[in-house]
Amino acid sequence: MEQPNLNRRDMLTGLALSAFPSDTPPAGASSLYIPKPHLVEDRQLLHDFMEEFAFVNLVTASPTIHVTHIPTLLYRDRGKFGTIWGHIARNNPQSATFDGKQPAVIVFQGPQSYISPSWYTTAEVVPTWNFAVVHASGKLKPIEDPKAMHDFLAQLIHKFEGPKNTSYDFAKLPDSFTYPMIQHIIGFEMEIELLEGKFKLGQERSPGDRQGILKGLAATKPDRSLLDVTAAFYQSHT
Repeated sequence: MEQPNLNRRDMLTGLALSAFPSDTPPAGASSLYIPKPHLVEDRQLLHDFMEEFAFVNLVTASPTIHVTHIPTLLYRDRGKFGTIWGHIARNNPQSATFDGKQPAVIVFQGPQSYISPSWYTTAEVVPTWNFAVVHASGKLKPIEDPKAMHDFLAQLIHKFEGPKNTSYDFAKLPDSFTYPMIQHIIGFEMEIELLEGKFKLGQERSPGDRQGILKGLAATKPDRSLLDVTAAFYQSHT
């Protein structure tokens, strides 16, 4: 069963202050470099993070590197580390990798920020950049059954419509409309074979430095929101 999301700030703070795991992925198996202090293996926390930051980068490398940006659903109880479902346009050439053989990495990117040396109590320091990310690796399999695709889309839409409290109801749309639309997309499922969490949040620093990071971030001007970017784009391109 899916677990409820944690409050974003509480979850990231908890990860930063948690005990460091002792093991690292086997050499050559990892999809990214993770220093030991930044490695997070708590599966529930990683799953919570993946559900919160569910708009991902789907990365494949056959025949060339290709990246698609899509929303996803995580099924926590399917497979050892969970299973991810998503979909792309049927005309997207990346669909050729949905054969159950080609490896893929799905990147869940969380918050990020520049960290000023002035925030630390330590004197001799350099700037850095803190961030949180989860990589899920596996092989992509196509979802061939239209009914399965319809049910998946209903769940996906409900996940993102629900918090916005809108009146839109995908289930009320007639099959004569939805099923022809489904023909224009192709779904995939990926059982996670390797799950990697990298949370570079300054958790290895002194208590004074960590408090400085929290105070500095709290005083930092927020990044532009999607509303800000969209409004500026409309103004300059219409």
